[in-house]
Amino acid sequence: MSRIAARFAGVASAGRKALIPYVTAGDPEPGVTVPLMHALVEAGADLLEIGVPFSDPMADGPVIQAACERALAHHVRLRDVLDMVSAFRQHDSDTPVVLMGYLNPVEVMGYETFARAAADAGVDGLLTVDLPPEEAEALVTALRSVAIDPIFLLAPTSHEDRIRRVSAAASGFLYYVSLKGVTGSARLDVSAVADRLDLIRRCTDLPIGVGFGVSDPDSAAAVARVADAVVVGSALVRRIADLVHSPQQIPAAVAELVSAMRRAMDAQAAATVAE
Repeated sequence: MSRIAARFAGVASAGRKALIPYVTAGDPEPGVTVPLMHALVEAGADLLEIGVPFSDPMADGPVIQAACERALAHHVRLRDVLDMVSAFRQHDSDTPVVLMGYLNPVEVMGYETFARAAADAGVDGLLTVDLPPEEAEALVTALRSVAIDPIFLLAPTSHEDRIRRVSAAASGFLYYVSLKGVTGSARLDVSAVADRLDLIRRCTDLPIGVGFGVSDPDSAAAVARVADAVVVGSALVRRIADLVHSPQQIPAAVAELVSAMRRAMDAQAAATVAE
């Protein structure tokens, strides 16, 4: 069982929902990332999603685009991100780490070279936003050879055949994009999300994480009512952006928001059990 699968099983057995915060590696400077990762775990994160900086993050809105620009200004590359994960692993061997980004840096490194380096660093999953499953066989093969989970996106427009095809290529969990558009672009409709998750669950047994549109404890709790995991990104990256000139304050400030989301999600779970 992969570290991701084990974590989801443990969260489910505890009657909780997983919280997956996203931050961009190297934002606003490389030295912040590893302390921030530890702070997120201490605040209640179950898995970590670490963004690989990229010059053309087409699925991301202006908040995460700016985060990539700040990291790239410090010349943060894919190998640097792997070094950060390796440093995190020196003190945390349990929390699953998923890299999220775009295909180009992985392709430049080479699929097999990347997979071996990522496994050595302690990476558990990879989500490449711009790689559809129809074109992913070579990368998926390389990842699975070193027990890294390939994770794919599902959209509000994904039909049943598409859901089944994506699910067959994926492992670990599925990432459902809760709204049309880029990250941070709108508020989500939880009832619409619930309807879509019903369809997805008829097609797969994989856990489903929901992201895009989660911005505060209330929205995190609402999504936790219907999903297996809540993914939050832009709200955290926005808090980082507010503190670019005080980087030493970033881990505590971002952890404060994650902790508030964790409390809201757990309160929602407790209320659901009591119903």
